[in-house]
Amino acid sequence: MNYTNIEERMKKTINVYETNLSEIRAGRANPAILNKITVDYYGTATPINQMAGISVPEARLIVIQPWDMSVLKEIERAILASDIGITPNNDGKVIRLNFPELNEERRKEIAKDIRKMSEEAKVAVRAVRRDGIDEFKKMQKESEITEDELKQAEEQIQKLTDKYVEQIDKMTESKEKEIMTV
Repeated sequence: MNYTNIEERMKKTINVYETNLSEIRAGRANPAILNKITVDYYGTATPINQMAGISVPEARLIVIQPWDMSVLKEIERAILASDIGITPNNDGKVIRLNFPELNEERRKEIAKDIRKMSEEAKVAVRAVRRDGIDEFKKMQKESEITEDELKQAEEQIQKLTDKYVEQIDKMTESKEKEIMTV
């Protein structure tokens, strides 16, 4: 019996969740929050990291240095239009993003958002489990596999589900700890 398709879909869910977690602003400068911001560059929506050097010289500072100085204002506008909640400082050569210290209330709010994202990721993993089990039930109905093989498949799929749900819990716990101790 082949479970690779089911496991691949669960891995994709984990990867999406990991990407979403990396984009959460934890009071510490993380260039990943710029990943979804695109700038209109000669008529093409271009991610900032493909048109500028991004560095983190200090824990609460991101410096964006465009390779083409003519797009400096466009990058600044794109950051202002985004929902990252940080005002860029443009000195004519680079853009600086200063990350303020998170207060306790904001940390709790972010932790709550993370738990919500975690639950959505778990629901997605469980949906993959359901689809996989339904597939095997259909095979059993069409007499392609026996009832024992169906039970075995269900157990195997449940083990995969438990493994990925546990991974989500660990990632969530790690990110919450990072946010609460910044």
